[in-house]
Amino acid sequence: MAVWNNYGMKRRHFMKHVATAAAAIPALNFLSHITAHVDTVRSRQKACILMWMGGGPPSIDIFDLKPGSKNGGEFKPIETAAQGVQISEHMPETAKVFQDLSLVRSMSTREADHSRGRYYMHTSYVPNPTVTHPTFGSVVSYQFSQQSHSLEIPAFVSIGGPSGDAGFLGMAHAPFVVDSSGRIQNAPSDENKRRLPGRLAMLEEVEKSFINSGRGDLPKDHLNVYQNAVNLMTSPQMAAFNANSSSSALGLEQESSQTRELYGQNAFGRGLLMARRLVEVGVPFIEVNMGGWDLHQNVFRTLRDQRLPQLDQGISALVQDLKQRSMLDDVVLVWMGEFGRTPRINQNAGRDHWAASWTTLLGGGGLNNGQAIGATDSDGIGIADGSKSYLPGDIWATVAYALGIPLNTVYTSKRGRPMKLANGGTPVRELVG
Repeated sequence: MAVWNNYGMKRRHFMKHVATAAAAIPALNFLSHITAHVDTVRSRQKACILMWMGGGPPSIDIFDLKPGSKNGGEFKPIETAAQGVQISEHMPETAKVFQDLSLVRSMSTREADHSRGRYYMHTSYVPNPTVTHPTFGSVVSYQFSQQSHSLEIPAFVSIGGPSGDAGFLGMAHAPFVVDSSGRIQNAPSDENKRRLPGRLAMLEEVEKSFINSGRGDLPKDHLNVYQNAVNLMTSPQMAAFNANSSSSALGLEQESSQTRELYGQNAFGRGLLMARRLVEVGVPFIEVNMGGWDLHQNVFRTLRDQRLPQLDQGISALVQDLKQRSMLDDVVLVWMGEFGRTPRINQNAGRDHWAASWTTLLGGGGLNNGQAIGATDSDGIGIADGSKSYLPGDIWATVAYALGIPLNTVYTSKRGRPMKLANGGTPVRELVG
């Protein structure tokens, strides 16, 4: 069963998660603050970089350690640059830049299946067979296409793997997928580029007939995809995909060996470096994929020797690089997977799927960073008493706030159903207040 088709979230489930915070937030002042913020950021180039951890990372071993608990595992916590916030000893470089990062430690999502969890975390909606909701990168692409006409390459790029679906927002806002070296599948050769004008003339005639065939929106979406492809083949902005390219007109330079080493010579590091270059030319949403987190066995050895060294280097490099270039306040960073992993360590020295209590990371974006929001209990099994639990929609509402996307935005599905931005989620108050 392919689950990029969905089940809408029940009102009862949503209200349970927001009820605790509703009484504590002075709603009118909070909403007025959010509304005023939108006008402030609209004039500035904003972007989001999503670091997607496919497989479900064990946040209990990375960002919410439980020393002294039977579930604590092998790693020790260390202090970070954010007062009172501790993370894994195997993330020392990230710890140094934590004044620009924050944790949401009380995620509770109830979707512990890979496909469903992936869908939910990308769209804010759980799967429903009657509608395909857009992944949030497609939402950002749609919103920014209404404002900017200078971008000649796709507004949503997924590096190192696929993302979600554009759903009812249309093919023009689907993710453009490249590998971590910027290679584009089926890209034309130099000979094909020379023959391009003649082929485009022929294609134009075919497209006109297709549009006149009366098949709804599909022909127009089809034409948009081809127009985007032509832009890709001819635009100087394509230099952003290649770390060896430079463009004085775009302010892009060939990346130095020092910068490449800062990010790391691995797929994740190269993907983050490419993401920074894409932000520089105006791409508003980039997803960088890092898989290998489905750790049902040998979790500690795999984290220590493989996953965490690359993750630590990549995140710390991205924060440092963006900050040095005065870009960090305009770029929202998000780190997440489809769920967390069990507090209990299984018989194979691994952790299984767990959606009841886990952590996401946000940073940059002009947010109030350097803090840990929410908490799990002493064994990591559930959300701590008195701590608000958060849904994917709350994370994406926080991103929307930072990007200047109005939170009262409502889309209409192909069947005429209203769909709220981020499923009506509420920004994390501590980050935006």
